[in-house]
Amino acid sequence: MSDMRKAGVRVVVQTLLFLQITVLSLFTTVLGQSDGSSVVAAMYNISAPQGSQAVLKCHSQRMVWTQDRLKDRQRVVHWDLFRSTPHYAMERVLDMFSAGDQRLYNAYNQGRVSMSKTAFKDGNFSLVIKNVTMTDKGIYSCNLHHHYCHLYESIKVQLNVTKSARKERRFWDGQKAVFVVLLNSTVALPCVNRRPIWTEGNSQEEQQQVVHWDRQPPGVRHDRADRLIDLYASGERRHYGPLFIQQKMNISATAFSQGDFSLIISDLQPTDQGLYSCHLHHHYCGLHERRIFQLTVGPPIPQEPTDAPQALPNEDPITNVVEVPPRVINVILPEQRGHLLQQLGYILATLLLLALIVLAIILLTRQWKTRGLEYDPRTAAKPQLPTVKYMGQVSMSKDTERCVPEEKTCNQEDTKLDFKNNLLKEAEMSKLCSPKVIDLDREMERLSWK
Repeated sequence: MSDMRKAGVRVVVQTLLFLQITVLSLFTTVLGQSDGSSVVAAMYNISAPQGSQAVLKCHSQRMVWTQDRLKDRQRVVHWDLFRSTPHYAMERVLDMFSAGDQRLYNAYNQGRVSMSKTAFKDGNFSLVIKNVTMTDKGIYSCNLHHHYCHLYESIKVQLNVTKSARKERRFWDGQKAVFVVLLNSTVALPCVNRRPIWTEGNSQEEQQQVVHWDRQPPGVRHDRADRLIDLYASGERRHYGPLFIQQKMNISATAFSQGDFSLIISDLQPTDQGLYSCHLHHHYCGLHERRIFQLTVGPPIPQEPTDAPQALPNEDPITNVVEVPPRVINVILPEQRGHLLQQLGYILATLLLLALIVLAIILLTRQWKTRGLEYDPRTAAKPQLPTVKYMGQVSMSKDTERCVPEEKTCNQEDTKLDFKNNLLKEAEMSKLCSPKVIDLDREMERLSWK
């Protein structure tokens, strides 16, 4: 009777322990996950001037739509073993995908360690170990990954091996379940999670992801907020309210591919201020989040006056008067090396022009001087004086000689004169050197009387 009583107590203890582990696994949650009601993830206060554009940023990578057409590698479970002796080593024991394919990492465990092939249908991911040996003891962890929903859950179970049947027991140490099993026996390390996210496929996933924006004007309760936009992962978009609101408020068309569900509001007006809410719902993954934005519209930013373009001076065609506006034109010279070379080129060109002008003046002056020498009266040809032939005796030679020096003196005086006109010169010479009239008969009579 005592043995049967002990066996009954053992069964009850195992049943209670199994129920405790199951309840803990059911209530294992991940950050940002809830039962269906929206969780306020963040609150923001935004202020923008009137007439500007406001962007209410709402991001979530868990809402990115990464459709898996195979639908067999979105969910995976793997068992790991941590041994405290001899080198505190961690090794992978087994993993299985949602399609049912299992993979063992140690050939020694082939046919000895396994999981149920219907684990992703009934939620029982327990690890079954046959013919337990001393090398099997350690801390086992059951890890559940959902790549599509970005979820991760883990359960730890400690396995101890004993050779005595009296020491075989199962208990909870406050952090994990502890199994003390008999050598060469069979044990099932529990890992149960029957949540729909692990047991159901992702059917019609594009209809299970939706984002919508609400606007709550000042003084209006939350349950009376106005719906602005609904956006589904399938691409369906629904706008609400008047047409002018639909045109000024929008979400990017690539929201579900980038995880950016920000609301863009253009041409802000005082009537646009209020409380805005971004609701993110992923019904398959159990994601329900809400982000709240308090938008305040301030006065418009004063625009700085811009100077009108300066027009060229206008000329009046009647009075020919140029009207110059009283404006100052600022000339900004570029500070570059080419600017210095340009100025140097201007200087050299100016000097070359001056040199050409001076050379032209010199040439013209010399040409004028040469022309003046050609008309110099001092170099002009002298006219021939009349010659007188004497037919008398030899005694007349003295008178003839006396006249010759007079002609020489006349010629010397003529060379000292500087006349500009040949006619004036001839008239002057005719006055100074007039021919001397000699009466030969009188001269002969005079000589004879002597």
